Amino acid sequence: MDPIRIVPTSTEAQIAGFNRCVDVVARERRYIGLVTGPPLAASAAFVRQVVADGGVHLVALDPDESVVGWCDIARHERDGFRHAGRLGMGLLPSARGHGLGRRLAAATIDAARTKDFERIELEVFGSNARAIALYKRLGFVQEGVRRRAWKLDGAYEDDVLMALFLPGSGG
Repeated sequence: MDPIRIVPTSTEAQIAGFNRCVDVVARERRYIGLVTGPPLAASAAFVRQVVADGGVHLVALDPDESVVGWCDIARHERDGFRHAGRLGMGLLPSARGHGLGRRLAAATIDAARTKDFERIELEVFGSNARAIALYKRLGFVQEGVRRRAWKLDGAYEDDVLMALFLPGSGG
């Protein structure tokens, strides 16, 4: 049995762990559009808002109950767009390469199905071939590319736009 558990984010310790994970991944400067994590209060407000708006926020916990990854789908706020949400995720370096990203994303998508999401969208850097392949395996399709959308340390990154249409949504 895999010692990693995937659970809805529900405790202050899990929120703090999520905040630490975001900071670690951000400081890698290659997977998400942040270079440092937000303050803990901002992460706590984000998680609470995602849940209050009918979104999904899950964390992956190791046997010591430490957060080693997260995946969330934040519902769009504006009328006319609320059938859709934006997926974000990340894993600590030590948690990568073991299928956890697939498990975490699949669990988040399954939870989104129970909350009447019809469309899940995401952005991923063009150089992140492993993530793009994972999203395609999960059923996401590429909708577009924003060329040279991100520039950091003198290097550009394309921003690949992808979406998943959930069954019964007309997609």
